[in-house]
Parts: sequence; structure tokens; C-alpha cells
Amino acid sequence: MTMLGLRRRFDLPLAKDPSSRFLVWITALMVYLATLSLCGAMVVSDLARRWDSGLAGGLTVQIAPLAGNGAAPLNERVEAALTVLRSTPGIRSAGALSPDETGRLLEPWLGPGAADPLLPMPRLIDVVTDGPVDTASLAERLKSAAPGATLDDHAVWLADLRSFARALEGAALAVVLLIGSAGVMSVVFAVRAGLAIHRNLVELLHLMGATDRYVSRQFEAHVTGLALRGGTVGLVLALATLGGVMHAADRLQAGLLPDVGLQPWQWGVLVLVPLAAALLATATARWTVLRTLESLP
Repeated sequence: MTMLGLRRRFDLPLAKDPSSRFLVWITALMVYLATLSLCGAMVVSDLARRWDSGLAGGLTVQIAPLAGNGAAPLNERVEAALTVLRSTPGIRSAGALSPDETGRLLEPWLGPGAADPLLPMPRLIDVVTDGPVDTASLAERLKSAAPGATLDDHAVWLADLRSFARALEGAALAVVLLIGSAGVMSVVFAVRAGLAIHRNLVELLHLMGATDRYVSRQFEAHVTGLALRGGTVGLVLALATLGGVMHAADRLQAGLLPDVGLQPWQWGVLVLVPLAAALLATATARWTVLRTLESLP
């Protein structure tokens, strides 16, 4: 109601300016891109946090099947590896995955045949640590006790994963900042164009006693309404795009992709993007009008 009231009291015919339509659609495009970029940053941040909490402080031992009659049976080598692991300081627990569990882990990539007993599958041992572990020495002892055993330290590649996730988050946030900067420049252009078109009317208002702040409020109300309209369109398009992407991801075979859903508070943040765009446009319009009017004779 306040916005409608301000629009009725406009002394400047700003709605007829050619820049009005331009500002609506450029705001819609920017809110669309900013929403998608912000959503991408949130998804990457959530995935990195889940990977960190799920894999930090862990090791994985893989014992491959060996060909030849002289090789010890796979189950014996698994038990030997478990004995070494459970006697190592810093290791809290070590448990071997059954062939069926290993098959279920590989099923998204190998299909239902991953659990075929005729398929030679390595045995995996999940290790949880509660202190520092000399992984180099442990790897040598495992190879000696259980030939074909390899040790995978999660901390090594988890650090690379954290760096990659931070780089993606930074890139997404940088895109949001660039979009915001482009939005500011668009508002500056539209407001200056409006001032140039209506310069005679602005001078007449000044002669009638109107202050710069009075003129600025008219531009602010006009720009805010355009930004809200464009922002709403951009948000609807972005949410439709996200809904389509998530629907497509749900139809893929389970396990190929991690869960990319957002929490309710994250959806709330995305819904606030048009409001943030409108506030930024309002502040930019005020600053532009006041600065421009100060420079006029």
C-alpha cells in the first residue's frame, strides 16, 4: 500500500521512461543468476561438511585377492590385517566389510553383478582413529602381515577435497558479488538516464521548493518497485530451475550423486535474494540521485 501510495504521488513520470523495462528484466536476470550461484555455494558447503565429518579421523585398508596357489587365503589375510590394526596405538576400532557390503558400495557403478561371488572383489577394512597414527610404518606392517594390503589415509585426499570445495565456494560467492556490482551499475545508468530525461521537471520542482531528498524519494520508490518485480520473476525462474535439477537428480540411480537437498533455512535465504536486490537498488538510487543533484548548478 505504501508503494502504491508513493507511485500515485509521483511528480515525475518515471514509469514512462525507456529504462524502466530494461531495469525490470536486468534485475530478473541478475536475481536468477545470483540465486543459482548462492544455491551452488550452499550445496558445496554442505557436501564438504558432510564429507569432513564422515571421513575425518579414518583410514581404509584394502586387501586384494592374489592369484597363485602359494598365496594365503583372502580371509586369513584379512584376519592378519585386523590383528595388526587392533594392536596399533591411535586406532580405536577396525572392522572388515563383508563381501555383500562391498558389493553394495560398488553396485551403483558395476550394477547388480557387483555382489556376484565369482567376481574377484577386494576386502575392505574400515578403521577409526582417535589419535595420531604413523601411517607409513603401519602400511609396511600391513604389507608384511597381509600381502596385497594397501592403506588409504583419508586425511591426505580429504585436505585436497576441502581446498577444492573452498575454491568452488569462493568462485560462487565471487559470481554473486559480480552480479551485485552489475546490478548497481544498471541502477546508476537507469537513474542518471531518468534525471537527464526529466531535468527540466526536476529544476521546476526545485524552484517550487522541493528538496533533493524529495526528488530522491521518488526515484527510490520507482526503482524499488521495478527491482521487486524483476527480482520476483528471477526468483520464480531460479526456483523452477532448481526444482527441475533436483527432480532429475532424484531419478538417477541411488549412489551416483550425493544428496543435494537444501535445509529449510537455506531455502529461506534464497527467497530473500529479491529483497536484498531491492534494498541494494534503493540505496544505489538514493546515492546516485543525491550525488547527481549536488553537481547540478
